[in-house]
Amino acid sequence: MDNMLIYIKKIRSYPVNHIQAMHMGVKPTYEELEKQVLELSREANRCLTAESAFHRHKDYLEALHETSLGLIAKLDKEELLENILDRASLLTGTEHGYIYLREPGTDCMQMQMGKGFFKGQLGRCVIRGEGMGGRVWEAEVPLLVDDYQVWPGRIDDKKLDKLHSIVGIPLKSDQEVVGVIGLAHVDDNRSFSTEDVTVLERFAALALIALEKARLYADVRRELAERKRAEDVLRQSESRYRIMLESSPDPIVVYDINGVATYVNPAFEDTFGLSRNDLLGKRIDFVPEESWPETRDAIEKMLAGQTISMFETRRLTKDGRVLDVQLSSTLYRGSDGRPAGNIVTLRDISAQKIAERELQTYRDHLEELVARRTAELEQANLKLEQQVEERRRTERSLQRHQKDLRAQSLHLEEVNTALRVLLKQREQDQRELSETVRRNVQELVSPYLEKVINTRLDNRQKSLLQILEINLENIISPFINRLTEKMGTLTPMEMRVADLIKAGKTNKEIAELLLISKNTVLFHRHNIRTKLQIKNKKINLRAHLLSFEK
Repeated sequence: MDNMLIYIKKIRSYPVNHIQAMHMGVKPTYEELEKQVLELSREANRCLTAESAFHRHKDYLEALHETSLGLIAKLDKEELLENILDRASLLTGTEHGYIYLREPGTDCMQMQMGKGFFKGQLGRCVIRGEGMGGRVWEAEVPLLVDDYQVWPGRIDDKKLDKLHSIVGIPLKSDQEVVGVIGLAHVDDNRSFSTEDVTVLERFAALALIALEKARLYADVRRELAERKRAEDVLRQSESRYRIMLESSPDPIVVYDINGVATYVNPAFEDTFGLSRNDLLGKRIDFVPEESWPETRDAIEKMLAGQTISMFETRRLTKDGRVLDVQLSSTLYRGSDGRPAGNIVTLRDISAQKIAERELQTYRDHLEELVARRTAELEQANLKLEQQVEERRRTERSLQRHQKDLRAQSLHLEEVNTALRVLLKQREQDQRELSETVRRNVQELVSPYLEKVINTRLDNRQKSLLQILEINLENIISPFINRLTEKMGTLTPMEMRVADLIKAGKTNKEIAELLLISKNTVLFHRHNIRTKLQIKNKKINLRAHLLSFEK
């Protein structure tokens, strides 16, 4: 611009000098006039060139001003990139251009905007030093190539053969290249000048500011959106937790670090009969005096970082009742990471405790009954051993069997003790044992007993032996076991009568064998039919009893 003013001053000085020379009466020669005209023509051409440069520079400045205002107003990245490329193309008079951008932490740049020839090259990536974009990235300064086709640094791609003059301008931020603006001519008659490079440098600085603004705006919008989402999630979470706390059937109370209640749920009010309005902002006084030592220990453990879980203690209600409760407590922390209070969940287990005490009483009663029954069994076994001992003096052959029988009796006593707990699991073992005893008695005892009965004995001795035979049969009979299983309410005498009925004995024979009257036998038969639920039915009692052996 300064050179142009000098040229104008020189041109204006020529007519003045010529007029002065005419007034002085000095006539220039033809050669001098021709020389002056030629020099004047050159100065006029230089003046026109300077004026053209002046107007072009003025257009550049106006375009930069308009560009800066337009770019700063853009906030969308895609729209901004397109606007930058359009204005850069307008400044340099070309329709072909591209913008490479590098994402932080990556080792390549990607073409994210293109127009004209480069519209089909979107997505192309270059590394440092590769092609025009890579060279500008590496050198961090503008690069102007007059003919891309013969340039040694070109990318070996036939699709790029149409390119001729090309210029690349770095987008440099904090001493680091974050992108490259590239412009090109596909007409070999057109090229870029150094003045275009200068203008593009200034334009690139404005474009970078606009990109940084758009990035910051996008970051702010993303951060605001994330914060809003976080707040929505937090609100939803708080709502869910509040609903969970409000609907929990267990009493829940929230304390601050000083032990002041800040929240109680409806279940807490219902369980302890205390109003929420009377509790919030105060210490809740519902710990019985005798429960304070264990409560203090639990509080100290909790403050030391331990989680209190399923801790059993007692608490008072408003009406003075003492509840057995199961307590769980955990600390919660504030935004500074320090303990801010604790959340306590209580569960009323008073009914459970009462049930446990009743169950314990019932167990103790059962143990007492078991002990009593065991003593009775021991006495019965003792009597049986005495009877067996007496019979051993009568029959020598029974000595070994009686010894086995005592061992079996002791074994059965142990089995019976176990059966009080696992009766169903041991039924099969009991059947097998009964069958073994029955078989042993039939094979080892019954033959000899029959021989003794057939010897010369008086009626009393035979009756005693018959009673012994019946008792042994009752002991080993699987019928009695099955009958007991199906009808456990029969008395011992009714079981003996039922066994003799099953054996085909008449009422008279049963009365003689059991040393009771015939009417007593009829009375027992009536009770047996009643307990077997065949009273007043046309069912043969013996046939019905025989069916139990199947």
